[in-house]
Amino acid sequence: MRQLTRQQYNRIKAVLPVQRGNVQIPNLQFLNAILYVAASGCTWRQLPEKFGNWHTVYVRMRRWADNGVWPRVLEALQSELNISLDVTALSLDSTSIKVHPDGTGALKKAVPRPSEKVVEGAIQKFT
Repeated sequence: MRQLTRQQYNRIKAVLPVQRGNVQIPNLQFLNAILYVAASGCTWRQLPEKFGNWHTVYVRMRRWADNGVWPRVLEALQSELNISLDVTALSLDSTSIKVHPDGTGALKKAVPRPSEKVVEGAIQKFT
């Protein structure tokens, strides 16, 4: 599995947030953890220990996403390489889409039919 080298990391270092406080995972190791999850398709909990605590990596990734760091990294790489990309992703699975019962093959409700016995002057009943 490929990882970012120190030289590749230095190309995007300027657009990354400054590490403050008690940060135990350096940005390079953090970015390699993100790449590992993206490339392998594993869940966050399956992240190998060499990348640090999976929850720490996940929280920082979400924080960077909420603060717009990822688009800045992409823009920096596009301007440096003089390319233009439009990254759009859409992912759907059965856990996020609710289907109406009619769409699942469930039996449809019977259509009401008037009863066969018709009595003059009486209210027509449906069965």
